[in-house]
Amino acid sequence: MYAHEIDYKIYGDDMQYVEIELDPAETVIAEAGSMMMIDPNIQMETIFGDGSKQQSNGFMDKLFSAGKRVLTGESLFMTAFTNAGQLKEKAYFAAPYPGKILPMDLSLLGGKLICQKDAFLCAAKGVSVGIDFRKKLSVGFFGGEGFILEKLEGDGMAFIHACGAIVERDLALGEILKIDTGCLVAMTQGVHYDIQFIGGIKNTLFGGEGVFFATVTGPGKVWIQSLPFSRLAERVFSAAPSAGGSRKEEGSVLGMIGNIFDGDN
Repeated sequence: MYAHEIDYKIYGDDMQYVEIELDPAETVIAEAGSMMMIDPNIQMETIFGDGSKQQSNGFMDKLFSAGKRVLTGESLFMTAFTNAGQLKEKAYFAAPYPGKILPMDLSLLGGKLICQKDAFLCAAKGVSVGIDFRKKLSVGFFGGEGFILEKLEGDGMAFIHACGAIVERDLALGEILKIDTGCLVAMTQGVHYDIQFIGGIKNTLFGGEGVFFATVTGPGKVWIQSLPFSRLAERVFSAAPSAGGSRKEEGSVLGMIGNIFDGDN
């Protein structure tokens, strides 16, 4: 099954959204909650999984394929947006946190892209969204953001999102890159991926860089984000008021002055 051919534009800088233009009867699939707005003739339909051909052979096949998404922390369901009108219509999808939306033409990437859990935003109908199973137990359990890697397969356009600035590296055959597990966003299928223990008591206890890092070996492309969402959430949480209502002082007199003006004791 060939994926629907869709046109798109990406807007914004640090808080981006993608505008997808659909011809009559064309469809785009998206994660639940990613829709920003749609033109009036765009029809929404909740579907099991991604609606690709692999899931069209019966209810149990659809249920099994969609159920695998639960392992990634995603919903059993996705939303299909179809142009039911006679003219071109547009649908808009927004990233859930600051960063970049990356357009991926799977036909130019060997038909398969491996990406971190939660990276997928939307794609042309016909693109399959599933789990990339790794033979090594360590890769599955220590693989980074949620321990699970997703795979996007097909020949259409897919859109993923990442946090912070994005670095794209084209690795030559045998070229190795060591990456913080949370910073690895996506890679092409030819890249070998493994998890390596940092080692050393001081590095493990006081290094502040986690216990594992990802080792990727070329050939192929890798995309790296400068700010994993988990790191951003941790900083926001540490700066938020505690349950008792007090605020972190930021190590200065200004913190206490702020509390006084806020009415804190």
